[in-house]
Amino acid sequence: MTFDTVIMVDWSGGNDRGATPKKDAIWTCIGRTGASDAPLYHRNRQIAEAYITDALATELGQHRRTLIAFDLCFAYPNGFAKALIGTEDPLALWDWFAARVKDTPSENNRFSLAGQINAQFPGIGPFWGNGRPNHDVPHLPRKGLDRQGFALAEHRTTDSAAPGAFSPWQLAGAGAVGGQVIMGLPTLSRLRHHFGPSLSVWPFQTPDTPIVLAETYFSLLPTALLNDDAIRDAAQVSLYARAFSSLATDQWQTVFDIDPTPEGWVLGLGHAPLLQGAVMPALIPPPLRNDCFAMPQGAHWTPVDDALSHLRAHLAPVTATETVPLTQAVGRILAAPVTAMRSHPPYANAAVDGYAFAGPLPDGPHALPLHPGRAAAGQPFEGTVPPNHAIRILTGANIPDGTDTVVLQEDTTANTTHIALHGPLKRGANARKAGEDMTAGADVLPARRRLTPADLATLAACGTATVTVHKPLKVGVLSTGDELRAPGDAATDGQIYDANRAMLLADIARWGHIPVDLGIAPDNRAKLRRILDRAAAKCDAILTSGGASAGDEDHMSAHLQGTGTLALWRIAMKPGRPLALGLWQDTPVFGLPGNPVAAQVCALIFAHPALACLAGAEWPAPQGFQVPAAFIKSKKSGRREYLRARITDGAVQVFPSEGSGRVSGLSWATGLVELPDGAAQISLGTPVNYIPFASFDL
Repeated sequence: MTFDTVIMVDWSGGNDRGATPKKDAIWTCIGRTGASDAPLYHRNRQIAEAYITDALATELGQHRRTLIAFDLCFAYPNGFAKALIGTEDPLALWDWFAARVKDTPSENNRFSLAGQINAQFPGIGPFWGNGRPNHDVPHLPRKGLDRQGFALAEHRTTDSAAPGAFSPWQLAGAGAVGGQVIMGLPTLSRLRHHFGPSLSVWPFQTPDTPIVLAETYFSLLPTALLNDDAIRDAAQVSLYARAFSSLATDQWQTVFDIDPTPEGWVLGLGHAPLLQGAVMPALIPPPLRNDCFAMPQGAHWTPVDDALSHLRAHLAPVTATETVPLTQAVGRILAAPVTAMRSHPPYANAAVDGYAFAGPLPDGPHALPLHPGRAAAGQPFEGTVPPNHAIRILTGANIPDGTDTVVLQEDTTANTTHIALHGPLKRGANARKAGEDMTAGADVLPARRRLTPADLATLAACGTATVTVHKPLKVGVLSTGDELRAPGDAATDGQIYDANRAMLLADIARWGHIPVDLGIAPDNRAKLRRILDRAAAKCDAILTSGGASAGDEDHMSAHLQGTGTLALWRIAMKPGRPLALGLWQDTPVFGLPGNPVAAQVCALIFAHPALACLAGAEWPAPQGFQVPAAFIKSKKSGRREYLRARITDGAVQVFPSEGSGRVSGLSWATGLVELPDGAAQISLGTPVNYIPFASFDL
């Protein structure tokens, strides 16, 4: 499913607006493949309808499949059409309005027709808002608060899910859309009959025709995306024409995947990140500065905290962004804050099974008549509960109009006509407030957060279907040295098996990045250069081990020196003193020590947070806690030390050997003991800082 052409229509219920373009008038815009024509102003509905009819006929004649979307309600809340015309069919309601609306450029009968409709309903309403200041319209109240007893919901489900949407019953005043609807449905009816089987109406019909007519809402996307047009309406139709015309086939299928409902639905509702991604293609951050790793002049031995602060201050995301379905977003990093598409809960609802009534209830025994019907989750009560009456309600059901308090079923005695209970009961008891968890339009999760399964539940609850995230960071791992052999290969007495690569590749996968195995590079600078060239073409960052110092065989340092970006850090820490950092073709390279223990400790302390930052996440600081020592150690001043450790019987032990080559100590350990930069005398029971490996996401 896809469209060659998209036409966006900003409708108006008012009279002729004159020849000069104005706000709150009719605007249209045509979009194709992500680009839009200049928005067009139409001074009245008659001119606009003629233009739209001609434009659709042209697209049909050119065999271009067209979506045309109006920003007006295609239907009313459930029950209105059935009560007015005897059927819930919204398309039949269009024809009913088309037969009764009188419309010229200078006047129309929308207010009097609304009053005539109100007269057919009980109570007062549902329409309100007389726009004629000096002329009363029979049966049409001027204020919404003057209405009562008309037994219809104020909003459709889709309006309640769209932040800021107004009621279709409001005909006048700020934000009134009711007039647009009454004056728009006849136009929709005529378009439908004019194009016959070539046109379908979504979501009431399957959108498989050459022309598809749909309802949309021009407040789905952030206003920051609007261009600098002086007239907001013109900027909106242009923005949405670009956004919708950019969607690919699978994205259209996602947007159209709505169950048919006689209330209709707003096209694109719940898919704002997808639409935003369409008008804001993947953002690619600028490359890191060549001097991003350079320490201040004169620095020789760098304390761990200074090195970490330097990385945190100079690194930034290096991956582009993309929009993905929520169900595929676990572990991904948000590139932008997510705002709630809908409040949670969307309506006040019952926290228990019981009976709803209007509180509070004073002390003492009470008997309340039962109102017919009940409210259940997914099956709200459509009417209004009279004063001093109660109604059956189940957990999760919307609190019916006329009630605000729920009594627990077990605290009542009930028969078919009444319930008896004891007070006191506060107003609002056992009722969850609308939006008490999340409010529509409010930020739910911040940018730079790595999404957890719980986050997906949070976002789903407020209506989020897609999220804009950073593309996964691709991290290459390269071991260097002629002495290395891959496990399983034959090895001589002078050769060793490569332990670092398997370990670092696993680290990267556990950290949520994509590991790229670059193999083993020999002590040959020409071959190493070719390997680095290929790695930079497919990786966002590179971890190497070995060759990170300044000796004759430290070829990695030599290559980075040749790029002019080398920063050979001498970290005041044990193990892991040398770190070679630099850029290879704008790709950051972290040169780790060759000894496995030193390589892993440096990866945990430096690469773990640095790669998270490059991937777009917040800088992760490991969380340690104080544990009594089960070892004795006298530590000299000058270097921070990290000891392989594990907790036994509430105290922390350390591995018997501190040698960087004793790789088995990493398997023995469950974390690291961090000893401070200064001198320290550790005795049995001395509190020390223990950082579990889980704090490094391992």
